[in-house]
Amino acid sequence: MSETAIKVRRRRSKSKASSNVRSETAFTPEYYSKAIGRALDILEYFSDSETTLNLTEIAQLSQIPDASLFRILLTLEHHRYLQRNQDGSYKMAPKVLFGILYEYAEDIRQRVHPLLVNLNQRFDETVSLAYLFGDKIQVIDVLDAFNEVRATNTLGKLLPPHCSSMAKAITAFQTKDRIERIIQVYGLVRFSEKTIVDRLALLDEYEKIKKNGWSMEREESAVGICCFGAPVFNEKRHAVAAISVMCPLIRITAEREGEIIRELLNTAREASRILQSDSSSRREDDEADTPKVV
Repeated sequence: MSETAIKVRRRRSKSKASSNVRSETAFTPEYYSKAIGRALDILEYFSDSETTLNLTEIAQLSQIPDASLFRILLTLEHHRYLQRNQDGSYKMAPKVLFGILYEYAEDIRQRVHPLLVNLNQRFDETVSLAYLFGDKIQVIDVLDAFNEVRATNTLGKLLPPHCSSMAKAITAFQTKDRIERIIQVYGLVRFSEKTIVDRLALLDEYEKIKKNGWSMEREESAVGICCFGAPVFNEKRHAVAAISVMCPLIRITAEREGEIIRELLNTAREASRILQSDSSSRREDDEADTPKVV
């Protein structure tokens, strides 16, 4: 039996081929899908888990004709990207909620980080940033103090809403239903003798925080530690994040406490301003960059 030479035709790998296609089609208007672009634009109107929009509101934001908009919303709901409420309004479905929230959180961290650096250098105390993911509050940025004796925080730590200054600052500005959910998710765990574990006392604490605009923890989660927090609001005026200054009680005086609170509030206001103004700018840039397909 003689051997027959067979010419093998090599196929280009799919990953390489798809990579070439992407590079050739990037920013090419004729390949842009207007329908998919519209659907993605609609998803971006839901910037957090509490945002609810009805058909009229989405139509005003998107300027999409009612017939086309209804089909897009029906498709997003069918594939569980949006979830319809009992009153007919829509909210972000759990399927995509946390992926988008983590993207927002990282964007906020990058924009607010320079402000945290200034606050950290101003007092040489530990400065942190926390973000609200659904009904849980998590630390997303930490700048430690250089002092030998210092209070520390942990990146990625889940914060208790009843005894963390940042968690209290965020929780206090939520709706009543959401406050209850946040408390229920974490539970009223006692960390020290000064931890607030009475629900009614905690609700009173939240009212004080809303009135003052800032929160405080004094040995509620750890002995010898004092921490001050202030909320950060997005373009919808939702408290989605908080900034804190944490320090050992041995370095706290009435005068220093007042200085920290003033600078913390100024920093939180500036962070809120950045979030609100940058959000408007990004929407304008997105509209300008979107390919116009006829």
